[in-house]
Amino acid sequence: MDYDANSLVESATEFAILPTVYFKVDDAINDPCKSNHHLSQIINEDAVLAAKLLRIANSALFNFPSKIDTISRAITVIGTQQLKDMVLSCSVIKTFNHLPADLVNMDSFWRHSMATAVAARLLATYCKESNVERYFVAGLLHDIGQLVLFSEIPCVICEVIQKALSMQFLLQDVEQEIVGFTHAEVGALLMNAWKLPECHEKAVGYHHSPELAENSQKEVAIVHVADLMTTALQFGRSGEFYAPKLNNEAWKNLGLSSNVIPLIIQQLERQYQDAVCYILSD
Repeated sequence: MDYDANSLVESATEFAILPTVYFKVDDAINDPCKSNHHLSQIINEDAVLAAKLLRIANSALFNFPSKIDTISRAITVIGTQQLKDMVLSCSVIKTFNHLPADLVNMDSFWRHSMATAVAARLLATYCKESNVERYFVAGLLHDIGQLVLFSEIPCVICEVIQKALSMQFLLQDVEQEIVGFTHAEVGALLMNAWKLPECHEKAVGYHHSPELAENSQKEVAIVHVADLMTTALQFGRSGEFYAPKLNNEAWKNLGLSSNVIPLIIQQLERQYQDAVCYILSD
């Protein structure tokens, strides 16, 4: 049977809709007439989201010396764009909460995604990138196409995973063989359907093939390396059992010494636990 990636994403977006609060936050940030006070009011309308954002702001991810106890304070200290990225992260996790456990272990999926998000954020920090939260989001979203495939063609994807495991093949190679495209391609289409920034679309779409990315090469390279690290270290699992080969050009693009890897892994282990505790928990 032939499958069409665009059709799958179109079908999935009938239920995979980002919560209204994210778009309200985005509009408020981009409207010069709206103040930080207005932004904090929007977030505080969702008590669960507001509480989660405050827990994140006080976690090891930010490691601020004093307690942040209001959304207004969080906006001032963290920044509006960074807070919007945190809202997006929480919104995406909330969006995909319907898949049955017999198809996909959502806890394991999000643990891998969260670890990749934290690793991407750390790599971006060592690369001295601005707004490292956007790398966190890109890492969190990198395998989101896998959830679309589980939602739309579950039996086929279960077959793909079983073949990849039994034959010791990389998941994307078997997806290409059986489905005709990969979860990375599907994820990029979903980013476009959600009208998210191009850097997220490219990072998701090319995280297994960074050499093909013409734009957002740093974002793609960082997510590629972060995914490889967390897969090798077995922080959760999104369906892939084997770590892909490191793309040397992507690593060179980061401009980092291999000496930083042990430091990043040490920080990853600590920040990952906080991220799982404060972002994945209800």
